[in-house]
Amino acid sequence: MGEAVLGAFLPVLLEKLADQEITEYFGRLKGVDKKVLEKWTRTLTAIEAVLSDAEEKQLTQRAVKEWLDDLRDLAYDVQDVLDIFDTKMLKRRIEKKQGSKSKLWSSLSKVKSNFGLNSAIKKISDRLEEISTREKQFGLKKLGVSKKPWKMPPTTYQLDGPVIGRNEAKAKILYDLLSKQENYHVVGIVGTGGLGKKTLAKHVFNDAATDQFSPKGWVSVSDDFDIVRVAAAVLESVTSAPVQEFKELNSILEKLSKELASKKFLIVLDDVWDTCSYGQWTTLQASFRVGAAGSKIIVTTRDANVAKMMGDSSPYNLKPMSEDDCWKLFQHHALLNNRPEDVELLKEKIVEKCDGLPLAARTLGGLLRCKRLDEWEDILDHKTWTLSDSEQNKMEDILPALKLSYHYLPSTLKRCFSYCGILPNDYEFEEMQIILWWMAEGLIPQQPKEHKQINGRFGT
Repeated sequence: MGEAVLGAFLPVLLEKLADQEITEYFGRLKGVDKKVLEKWTRTLTAIEAVLSDAEEKQLTQRAVKEWLDDLRDLAYDVQDVLDIFDTKMLKRRIEKKQGSKSKLWSSLSKVKSNFGLNSAIKKISDRLEEISTREKQFGLKKLGVSKKPWKMPPTTYQLDGPVIGRNEAKAKILYDLLSKQENYHVVGIVGTGGLGKKTLAKHVFNDAATDQFSPKGWVSVSDDFDIVRVAAAVLESVTSAPVQEFKELNSILEKLSKELASKKFLIVLDDVWDTCSYGQWTTLQASFRVGAAGSKIIVTTRDANVAKMMGDSSPYNLKPMSEDDCWKLFQHHALLNNRPEDVELLKEKIVEKCDGLPLAARTLGGLLRCKRLDEWEDILDHKTWTLSDSEQNKMEDILPALKLSYHYLPSTLKRCFSYCGILPNDYEFEEMQIILWWMAEGLIPQQPKEHKQINGRFGT
C-alpha cells in the first residue's frame, strides 16, 4: 500500500515547499540554482495531477508500479532535505540568541555542510527530471481530486453492527462450551480472513449463557506468538489488572495458575497463527489445567492444524455467509433505507463482490453509504475487483473491499491511516494518543485556538 501513500504525502510536501522561510533560506545557498525550488514544485504539482490515474494503472502495469515506487523514494528524499532546512533554521535562531559565542563554530562547519546539501539537491533534481520523463511514457490522465470537505457519515446505535446469519454457528459453539465437562476443553473456530471468526467469538463471549464462567478473558494473539506477552495478556485479562511486576515467564504462569485454580473460566485466544509451536502451547496450557471442570478456551485461527494442535480435533469450520445474509449486512451499513429503489438493480453485483465475507459486506457498505449512486457503479467496476490471484498476493492478501475503502479516503485521512502501519499488530492506543502523534508529525493542520485548547487539557 506504500505507493498509495503518495496521494496523501505529496500535498503536504508541496505545502512545505511553498513555505516562505524555506524559500528564503534556499535562496541564500551558494552554488544552487535559485529556481530549483520552483522547478521541484512545478514538476511535483504536475505529477500530483496524474497520480490518481497512476495508482489505478499500477494494479495492472508493472512499469507504472515501479515508477510510483521510485517517486515515493524521491519524495522521502525531498522531505529529508526540507527537514535539514528546518534544523538549520532552528539552529540559526538559536545562534542569534547566543550571539558571537557560536559564530566561530558555525562558520567552520558551514562550508562542509553546504557542500553535502548542494550535492543532495543536485541528485534530487536529476532524479526528478528522469521521473518526469518516464511519466510521459505512460499516458497518464489528469483525473483530478475532489475538493469537497469530508463529512462524518451518520452513525447507528450499534457499536460493531448486528450479527447476521450466524445463529446456527453460535448455537453450535455454545453447545460445545456448555456440554463438555472435561478439566478444560479447547473449542476452535477456523476460517479465512474476513469471514467473521472474531465477531462470532464475541457473539458467543457476550451471550448470557456464558455468565456461568468466571473469570472470562479475551486475548488478541496475532501472528507473533510471544509466549511471555501472551501469558501476561491472559493474566491481565482475567484479573483486569496490569502485571508489570511480573517480567519472567515462570512468575507470570505461577500467578496465572493461582488465579485460575478451581475456577470455571472462559478464555478467548483470538487470531492464533502457526507461529504458536506445540512446545509453547504445552508450556502455556499448564496453567489452564488447574481450572474447574467445564472450563473452556475458544481459539480463532485461519489454520485448522493450529486448532487441532491446541486440542480441538474437530474445530468448527466457519462457512461464508449466504447471499441473502450478505445483502442484509450490506444494507445495514450502507443505510439503504435512505436510498432510491434503483439500488436494488445493483444487488447482484454487490453480493458478488462481498463473496460471502462479512468484513467485505461491512466495509463496502460503509464505503458506499456516503457516495452518490453513479459513484457506486464506478466503485463496483473498479479494477481492484478483477485482479488475478497472483496480483492479489502482491497486495499482501488485502481484501479488495478494504483496498478500495482506503483508495477512496480523502488524502488528508490517507496519511493518518497509513501512519498507523508503524504500530505493531493489535497494538492498543488511546484516541488522544494517536491524535497527538499525528499532530507531532504534522499530519493534522492545527489552528492557534486548537493548539491552546489541547495544551490546556494536557497541562503543557
